[in-house]
Amino acid sequence: MLAAPDALTVVRIPLAVAFVLWATPVPRLVILFIAAASDLLDGYWARRVGGSRLGVALDPVADKLFVAAAFWVVWTGDTLHVLEIVAVLLRDLVALVAFLGTVLRGRPTTLPARAGGKAVTVGQLLTVTAFLAGSDLVRPLAWATGAVSLYAIADYMRIGFAGPEKQE
Repeated sequence: MLAAPDALTVVRIPLAVAFVLWATPVPRLVILFIAAASDLLDGYWARRVGGSRLGVALDPVADKLFVAAAFWVVWTGDTLHVLEIVAVLLRDLVALVAFLGTVLRGRPTTLPARAGGKAVTVGQLLTVTAFLAGSDLVRPLAWATGAVSLYAIADYMRIGFAGPEKQE
């Protein structure tokens, strides 16, 4: 069953659709702000009042759907090269492959949020914001986010291979 905080998680799914369909920067910035706020608040709320098992799985799905929608808009905006988009989404792409691998092995698992992963999310938000604002910082932010993604991937691999007993 869904818990109350999961409602904030679910909000990101129609927001992803609205982000793609709306064609002007200001409404997209508002949508981006609402999605980011819901992502921040749903986890905090779930830790306070208790979340659901479905919510634990739903949160990363909603996050990835919104990020995919946002970077679809960035890519179709012809501002970043496909390699820059891949750099920004590298952590998410590796996480998807790792998750599918655990499902195929019959042992799906989740890893706790880590500082590197949070930093990638902030970098992604800043990159989309720079794109929507028409800023010259969009490319440097994309590459910086890609660099932080490499750190986050290494960190997640370190704790993933260490096993649950050695995770911090």
